[in-house]
Amino acid sequence: MSKILFVMTGADQWTLADGTAHPTGFWAEEAVVPYRAVKAAGHEVVVATPGGVVPPVDRASLAPEFNGGEEGAAQVARALEEMTELRTPVKLAEVDLGEFAAVFYPGGHGPMEDLAVDAESGGLLVAALDSGKPLAVVCHGPAALLAAVRPDGTNAFAGYRAAAFTNEEETQGGLAGQAKWLLQDRLTEAGVDVQAAEPWAPHVVVDRNLITGQNPASSAPVAEELLKQLG
Repeated sequence: MSKILFVMTGADQWTLADGTAHPTGFWAEEAVVPYRAVKAAGHEVVVATPGGVVPPVDRASLAPEFNGGEEGAAQVARALEEMTELRTPVKLAEVDLGEFAAVFYPGGHGPMEDLAVDAESGGLLVAALDSGKPLAVVCHGPAALLAAVRPDGTNAFAGYRAAAFTNEEETQGGLAGQAKWLLQDRLTEAGVDVQAAEPWAPHVVVDRNLITGQNPASSAPVAEELLKQLG
């Protein structure tokens, strides 16, 4: 049994280009599906957030239309209730990476607001990458990679292949025109080789110990790959 660190957003809103606040948080499926997978494999989960705040769920991610209907939505809501670790997060600043066998970042628009500019998260990502431990990140979670800057100013993930929520998906989701910046663009500017696939279909990219998924549908195969790397 190993300990897996879930690094999650503490932001319940995403500031749009016009200054308005769009309600957000973490996307339920992207936390629930990997959580259930790693727990079923016998591992322990610890949740960490900036400042140790309880991670807010994006209420939209609980809607039936995003969960295959009413029953699916009810299952996700029940699963969140079972994730007692969400109610007692540790502070990112107090995380000792040495205690963990792997690190996982779920998405939602929340990371675009806080983890994208969080130096403590960025430092943890650099350390996790350099440690060789499995590092799994899904959907908008790769926004956190933008803060993973080395002392020389370069991004630690420059030159890595990765999947992330694409410009096309953001456009189809209806928020691209209101965003201050788009994730695919920023990652590309940072030197990450973003591998875009068909919108909304499962797509996972593995480059060394970095495991990334493009969208919510990718959360299950990302978790599978994480468990495979854990052995």
